[in-house]
Amino acid sequence: MAIKTIPLSSLEANLEATLSECADSGQPVVVELPDQRLLAIQALETAEDDSLLDDLLQSNPAFQAVVARSKASSRKPFAPASETSPGAGH
Repeated sequence: MAIKTIPLSSLEANLEATLSECADSGQPVVVELPDQRLLAIQALETAEDDSLLDDLLQSNPAFQAVVARSKASSRKPFAPASETSPGAGH
């Protein structure tokens, strides 16, 4: 299955439609941020027992590795749209 890649502006313009498409298709979406970072959005299956999903995520080594990498990475705040727009502040 191919991974769809979109710019942040597309996600902002069509947030609900993009998230619904991701949830309905099960296809991951990668969002390109203005500073070249990437963010992945992946739909999770709805579980009848919410605690089962939590238990699976807590015991899944791949998920734990993602969380560990996230915690170890440096953080950059998102800039308000007005600061990233060409001509902002002019």
